[in-house]
Amino acid sequence: MSTIAAAISVTAAASHGGGRRHRRGSVSVRCSSAADERQALFSRIAPVYDQLNDVLSLGQHRTWKRICVSWSMAKRGDRVLDLCCGSGDLAFLLSQKVGLDGEVMAVDFSRQQLQTAASRRDQRWKRCYKNINWIEGDALDLTFPDRYFDAVTVGYGLRNVVDKPKAMREICRVLQPGSRASILDFNKSSSFFTASLQGWAIDNVVVPLASSYGLKEEYKYLKSSISEYLTGEELEKLAKEAGFSSAKHYELGGGLMGNLVATR
Repeated sequence: MSTIAAAISVTAAASHGGGRRHRRGSVSVRCSSAADERQALFSRIAPVYDQLNDVLSLGQHRTWKRICVSWSMAKRGDRVLDLCCGSGDLAFLLSQKVGLDGEVMAVDFSRQQLQTAASRRDQRWKRCYKNINWIEGDALDLTFPDRYFDAVTVGYGLRNVVDKPKAMREICRVLQPGSRASILDFNKSSSFFTASLQGWAIDNVVVPLASSYGLKEEYKYLKSSISEYLTGEELEKLAKEAGFSSAKHYELGGGLMGNLVATR
């Protein structure tokens, strides 16, 4: 029950579809109507979702995020991308991995999320965090050069991207050959029991608790986003069709979460 709830807040890290270039700081953007709605939803969640995440998961989400970063194989001195970075949990972990000799590009389409992430960095300051660049940008239109990054992570973001094949192609494009993308999200399970448990927990635990924060409608979105997501096998196929040489999806949290590891 606590497992299913853990990732709810990080859905705010999703990127949208709609042509938009990014740059550091404030930008003008243009989005599709669906993307506009998601961006507004995620921005409303931003002020409280870290708190909700910890409460709902009993802290388990931190373990999944550490696994995601570890499987990216990021190492000291690397230049890495955290796409759909949300409030920055994966970016902070990557920062410690690559050190001051490395660089972290943390991209999200929600300005509110990026402001929250920057504020959290100031509050929990570590010297290595100087290597993080917060960037407002579009997962479907990354402005980085080809083969620019040594590793890419995505935490609970791919599920919410409008055009998943295009997003995966962009991730592949900006990765160096032999490098990995590690993509953490809810697992769309083929098990009736697991899927039923997910639905029950969202309806009876996640949404009621979110309602106490005035966010009932925002968190009801989670259930439909999972039902419309891809299974592990479908994610592996998507990655290979996007140009990755290999892809493997691993179940976490009793099958309620999953992590795709794709190698270019």
